Amino acid sequence: MTMFEDAAFGAGHDHIFLGAAHADNERRTWMVIALCSAMMVAEIVGGSLFGSLALVADGLHMSTHAGAMLIAALAYTYARKHASDNRFVFGTGKLGDLAGFTSAIVLAMIALLIGYEAVSRFLSPVPIRFGQAIPIAILGLLVNLASVWLLSGNHHGHSHGYNHGHRHGHGHEDGHEEEVHRIFGSAGVFALSVFEDGVPAVFRMTPETASSKLIANEVSLTTIRPDGTHQTFAFADRGGYLESKDDIPEPHAFRAVVLLPDGEHQIEFEEHEHDHDDAHAAANRDHNIRSAYIHVIADAAVSVLAILGLLLARTFGWVWMDPLAGVIGALVIANWSWGLMRDTGGILLDMNPDKRMAENVRHVIEDNGDTVLDLHVWRVGPGHMSAIVSVATSEAQRKPGFYRAALKRFNGLSHVTVEVNPASAAA
Repeated sequence: MTMFEDAAFGAGHDHIFLGAAHADNERRTWMVIALCSAMMVAEIVGGSLFGSLALVADGLHMSTHAGAMLIAALAYTYARKHASDNRFVFGTGKLGDLAGFTSAIVLAMIALLIGYEAVSRFLSPVPIRFGQAIPIAILGLLVNLASVWLLSGNHHGHSHGYNHGHRHGHGHEDGHEEEVHRIFGSAGVFALSVFEDGVPAVFRMTPETASSKLIANEVSLTTIRPDGTHQTFAFADRGGYLESKDDIPEPHAFRAVVLLPDGEHQIEFEEHEHDHDDAHAAANRDHNIRSAYIHVIADAAVSVLAILGLLLARTFGWVWMDPLAGVIGALVIANWSWGLMRDTGGILLDMNPDKRMAENVRHVIEDNGDTVLDLHVWRVGPGHMSAIVSVATSEAQRKPGFYRAALKRFNGLSHVTVEVNPASAAA
């Protein structure tokens, strides 16, 4: 008999999967809109009163800037107000990604317009009124820097404030950072490491030479902590390396006694500074605030390039420097736009940004002697992952709740649907 069970961890069953910094990001975005709108009105009114076409033009440009911010702000507000609306099957957590994708398209259009204008000025140079253009460019830069400051609470491509993965120590060939110790035994040379990639840490033992070989049930590891507590870890064969079946509790400072067929080997592990891992950061990243930040950074970059181009054109008569700065700015904005479009598009298409999470979900279930028939892991909001897993088991007493309890160990796995089938289904 097949059994189903669906549950949301940590958020009840209301499917609210908003980022931890959602309210703060919403407030910051509306503040930037207020700043840009005030500057827009001041420039348009001032330009009209004093007959400055350049000032009016910059005011209109500032209106497009405020409009782009408005996309992000409305997405935050709508997602918050409709977070409990049951019409959204998996909540409104991905609305920010939709807004980010839209902003990426707007950025691409801005890049094309700047590039077109720059090429036009290369072919048909126009006289530049340096006395007006340079102060306006400086004023625009100051406004953009103020906007950057307002958004600076959450701008490095990931949102602060919720659980981050961390890694230890030295570089490793797969791109992850681990604290690696080598064990020299009669069966060969092995690298023992604490491995963590946005999920609870585990021990990994990897053969260093072709002749090195270990059997999982012949290996165990016991940690001895400064307070005298002991914990023994059994290992599972992952195909190419052994991995501990249980997680390693924090902190990762202890003496490890590794029992191999040839005897005991003692190793000291020390706690290291923690760093963010890319996969976990991708699962937690708020693309809506990221798109708003890219808008103001792009505008600031264009302002800096414009100021440099204008100063060089005025000082040395290099009129071509102004359109060249525009071309460079367009290329920079286009690059940022592509990165944002790629990341948000992947989430909207339900690509899995954290493959390590899926791998660990599979291992937790199969370490209990069951078989994973089907597994899907995807992002439903900043810091929230969802999983659908179909399991085949020969243990009649194992209900969906058994697997949900086992999967609660994973930070960020907020919603799980479990299907349990008899072992014959795996045949």
